[in-house]
Amino acid sequence: MSQSVLIKECEQKLAYNFDDTTLLLQALTHSSGADTPADSNERLEFLGDSVLGYVICELLFKKFPERDEGDLTKIKSAVVSRETCLKIAQSLDLQDFIRIGRGVGRNSSIPPSILANAVEAIIAALYLDGGIKIARRFILHHFAPEVMKMADSISCDNHKSMLQDMTQREYGVHPDYVILDEKGPDHGKCFKIAVRVKGRYFPAAWGNTKKSAEQHAAENAISSFQDEPIPYDCGD
Repeated sequence: MSQSVLIKECEQKLAYNFDDTTLLLQALTHSSGADTPADSNERLEFLGDSVLGYVICELLFKKFPERDEGDLTKIKSAVVSRETCLKIAQSLDLQDFIRIGRGVGRNSSIPPSILANAVEAIIAALYLDGGIKIARRFILHHFAPEVMKMADSISCDNHKSMLQDMTQREYGVHPDYVILDEKGPDHGKCFKIAVRVKGRYFPAAWGNTKKSAEQHAAENAISSFQDEPIPYDCGD
């Protein structure tokens, strides 16, 4: 496709029109397809990595005031990763826009590392063209869902591990997680889960995934053990 068409279609995918389209073109140019090293996206990738890290750290700091540094670092490391960038590159169909040299790959066969790095380069291009507000909007739109998934996963592991330590110490058994109910369509089910320890059921909790429901149920059980108000009340 022509350069002007490539830019226009990519802008539509990014939901942003560049004032300086040369920035977008550079962000899409792998070193193998660049006339000179300065024309490739490597420098933009360097900057984009830092902008992405800053925005994600800011989001974590504001969104999870109760989490300690260890949890925040785990979430950030999982989200600001090649795997997440690759997932976002694929969702944006960046393989249709990346400019590479002959022999490197074509379309869907473009190496995953090139696609992932292009996302960071695009973030830098958005930052340079529109400022941190535009870069933040793009990052939050595409990365925030991954942040929430990872936050749920890490929290789930922590609370479940804590509860297992408690029940093992007090009763010599591991807790069971029992699905009591579920609702919603197949692509968006919610689950109601309760912790069971030696036949005793603790207050159940809902979650939009089994992992998150187990997390909430574990928190309820821990609160019950400690004679504190449960954080997730089903209203039963």
